[in-house]
Amino acid sequence: MGIKGLSQVLADNASSSVKHNDIKNYFGRKVAIDASMSLYQFLIQVRGQDGQQLMNEQGETTSHLMGMFYRTLRIVDNGIKPCFVFDGKPPTLKSGELAKRVARHQKAREDQEEAKEVGTAEMVDRFAKRTVKVTRQHNEEAKHLLDLMGIPYVNAPCEAEAQCAELAKSGKVYAAASEDMDTLCFRAPILLRHLTFSEQRKEPISEYYFDKAIEGLNMPAEQFVDLCILLGCDYCDPIRGVGPARAIELIRQYGSLEKFVKEADRTKFPIPEDWPYDDARRLFLEAEVIPGDEVDLKWRAPDKEGIIKFLVSEKGFNEDRVRLGISRLEKASKTVPQGRLDSFFKPVPSSPKKPAETGKGVSGKRKRDTKATTGGNKKR
Repeated sequence: MGIKGLSQVLADNASSSVKHNDIKNYFGRKVAIDASMSLYQFLIQVRGQDGQQLMNEQGETTSHLMGMFYRTLRIVDNGIKPCFVFDGKPPTLKSGELAKRVARHQKAREDQEEAKEVGTAEMVDRFAKRTVKVTRQHNEEAKHLLDLMGIPYVNAPCEAEAQCAELAKSGKVYAAASEDMDTLCFRAPILLRHLTFSEQRKEPISEYYFDKAIEGLNMPAEQFVDLCILLGCDYCDPIRGVGPARAIELIRQYGSLEKFVKEADRTKFPIPEDWPYDDARRLFLEAEVIPGDEVDLKWRAPDKEGIIKFLVSEKGFNEDRVRLGISRLEKASKTVPQGRLDSFFKPVPSSPKKPAETGKGVSGKRKRDTKATTGGNKKR
């Protein structure tokens, strides 16, 4: 679900914290992608001409595999090295949100059946999309495909967004990519949105900067997290009557959620007695992740025959198109991207020079070499 209204808050109050780029701008970058969010996106968007999810002759859904294969090809075609991160066990605090999602899925299924009887095709399609859920099988099939493609993935111990943020903070990747704005609450230095969108949508990639966000809002990281919780997140319901503009006003007025909960007029702001803001804050600030220095990321050449067997023989994909896709993968795996220009010119803090100084430059630190393995929860 993500943080409600956060993108609008940043646009209105910290506009310098977001830029919009073409995918080609990320040539040579390594990016950690929220796989679970991407799979949900593929199941919603990748559909046939009849508007239904793609299926093979055995009646198995293949939309998630179609999206994973072809959207990943678009990413590697542009010189980006993707790493996918899968959700682990959900935190206990998220159980309430998960229960609500189950109830919404059930209601949507009932509405879908009713729409089939009395509604239009558009109504049926709208309710059908609300029933979409990423299953364990979807995840396992996606991991198998990534293994065959030579693309690394990580099994997060808990939230995928938190693990993506950790990989970016530790320097393993340039940025975390997810549609969930709460990735910024896990203090990802850079968040990319729309990276896994289809080329046909012509959506620019939105690049958010955590440091510029808190600078533009003029608040420390902990207060930013409080703001996000007040806006509404997966761990805490929003407070009725508190929208984006009001949330900023209240955080600036009270300084913290503790003070807001203690002193706010509850006739104006109906705060639940058991509102778990403190637990939510701890989940954001002390997220359960695999430390970045224990994760090695390795991109390999694709397993050509393995991909054909899985996608063509087992899942019914068009063989010619799959072989063409494999050729693109092979080309990308053999290409050694030239170093980005910005990697050679790193900013050096200026300091007053004495007249006797020669003015010779200061050499920057060399980047650590990142070794890697593909998939699994091994130490990397």
